[in-house]
Order: sequence, then structure tokens, then C-alpha cells
Amino acid sequence: MDFMLDINIPAPKDLVNYREPILLTGSCFTEHIGNSLQDLKFDVLQNPNGILFDPASVAASLVSYVQNKQYSASDLFHLHEVWQSWHHHSRFSHVDWEESLQMINASQQRAHDFLKRAKWLIITLGSAFSYRLTDNAPADAQIGFDTTGSVAPGRDHAVANCHRAPGQWFRKHLMTIEEINTVLDNSLYQVLKFNPSLRVIFTVSPVRHIRDGVVDNNRSKARLLEVVHHLVNKFDRMYYFPAYELVIDVLRDYRFYDIDMVHPNYPATSFVLEHFMKNYTDAESQQAAAEVQKIVIARKHKPFHPATEAHKKFLASHAVKAKELQERYPFLNLEEEIRYFNSML
Repeated sequence: MDFMLDINIPAPKDLVNYREPILLTGSCFTEHIGNSLQDLKFDVLQNPNGILFDPASVAASLVSYVQNKQYSASDLFHLHEVWQSWHHHSRFSHVDWEESLQMINASQQRAHDFLKRAKWLIITLGSAFSYRLTDNAPADAQIGFDTTGSVAPGRDHAVANCHRAPGQWFRKHLMTIEEINTVLDNSLYQVLKFNPSLRVIFTVSPVRHIRDGVVDNNRSKARLLEVVHHLVNKFDRMYYFPAYELVIDVLRDYRFYDIDMVHPNYPATSFVLEHFMKNYTDAESQQAAAEVQKIVIARKHKPFHPATEAHKKFLASHAVKAKELQERYPFLNLEEEIRYFNSML
């Protein structure tokens, strides 16, 4: 008897492998997958602007990486005793505006350089809702970006993060299918012109945006899914990986969610990653990843008695295994693990 719906996940024409850099951008679910790939020693750069949820923010950030936009003091505003950017996550906020700019522009440069050599771009869209600044926001805070991704001052411009600003500063807007398609199509045109060898994988986050309400969350996800499939059908180097369906339709149970009943938990994200590795990576990468995972688990092992000979043998054997694995797969970088095992002997 089957206890789960079966799902067909067509493999892309070109499979992901360790030799190909991967840029990931989008919602918090991006970081679940990105962190897992990073742990497995794939060459990844994730969320250079921090977490982004809506298509307008994702599109604008991609254009800024292509243009290698460098931000200035006029792009920041002061709120809650720190300097902030409407285009970036709060991890870029700082009490010193120069420090904030330094972090932002360093990340912009990394993103520009990485996008130039990347072979894969994974975009995870979280919500079709966009927040727009209104006249209620102070004049010095009215810095957003328009629907083409250009940064511009003025009211009714989109922001990527509200930074706990007063709610009356914003207008909540459910982007239409046409708007979503326009911003993504325009940004991807520029990205693919900048890096013609890039291939794109779309996913839609299974995280429920419950603050929008159950009905509006479903309306939002439906619009994202419609546009993503339109783009995938339009371009031959774009693919859709069904992370959303794997959690919502295959797992389909609250035991696969965190205590907030909104975010998929560790077993759920692991389930999604397993299907990604099985269907979207080549055989060599799958084999290497399985061996890398053993080294990573050993690196995180917390011994009860670290001074024992048994633990020293454990460290020494894994130092050898890590070195042999790196020699067998020269594209892997296990130097951190090798140094750790040797330093603890």
C-alpha cells in the first residue's frame, strides 16, 4: 500500500555537478537548500542581499549584480538607531553607516564576480505580495526601486525588507501575473546577456506566509507558480524543481513543519534535498556528496572523552579519509576539515 503521492521530477538536460558554481537567491527556504549544498562542499553563493521574498526584490537584486551597483549614503536611512537599506536584509544594518555600506558593497562585488562565473542560478520565490513605500514614510526614507529594478526615490516604490518600520509607511500590493512576469523576464534577460552560459532553476517556497491569511497565501503561491512555469516553457535553459509540491502534496502532514506550523522542519528540508540530489545532480556528484557528508558529520562529532586514544584514532582516520577524498575528487575543498582533524590530535 502506498502512503504518499508519487511525483515525477524530470531531470534537467544538463545536470548540476561539483565543478559548476551555484548562485542561490530568494526566500528563507533558499538558505535551507543553500546551507545543505554548502555543507556538502558545492561552490555556492547564497542571498547576497539577504533573504528576499517577492519577485520585485529578487529581480532588482539580480539586475544590481549584473550592473555591480555600488550603494552610497543616500541609499540608506536611519531607523531604530541603525542605518538600513530597503534593498537588503537587516544583517546588513549597522549603527555606523560606513560599516553598513562597506558590507553591502562588498557583497555586491562578490555577487557580481560570482554571477560572472556561475553555471547555475537557483531562484526561490516566497510570496507575490510586495510592500510599497507611501507618502506616510518620512522623506529621507523614501528610497525604493521601481518595477524595472532601478533604484529611485519617491513614493510607491517596492522594498525588499520592512525593517520593522511603522505599518502605515507601506502599501501591501499583491503583484499581478503580468507584473511578476515582466520583472522576472526583464531581469533574466539582463542576467543571461551578462552570463550566456548560465542555467536557471526556479523553485517556489513551501513556507506558508500565514500573516497573509490562508486564502491569500494560496492566491500568492498560485501566481508565482503560473509565472515560473510560463518562463520555464519559454526558455530552454530554465527548469522548475518542485520543492513546493514535495512538501505540500507529497509529505502533506503537519509533522513535517516546525512548531509555528509554517516552516518545513529538518526532515522535510532533508527530503527535498534528497530529491534534488537524486534528480538534479550527476552520478559523480551524488557519490562524492555521500562521502563528503560522512566527513562533515565526523567534523561535527562531540566526543564525551576527547583525550582518549580511541578519539585520537577517530580524528587521525578521518584526517586521512578527508585527504584521500580530496585527492580523488580534486574539485572538493576539504582543507578546513583536514586542519580540524589534525589540530585536535
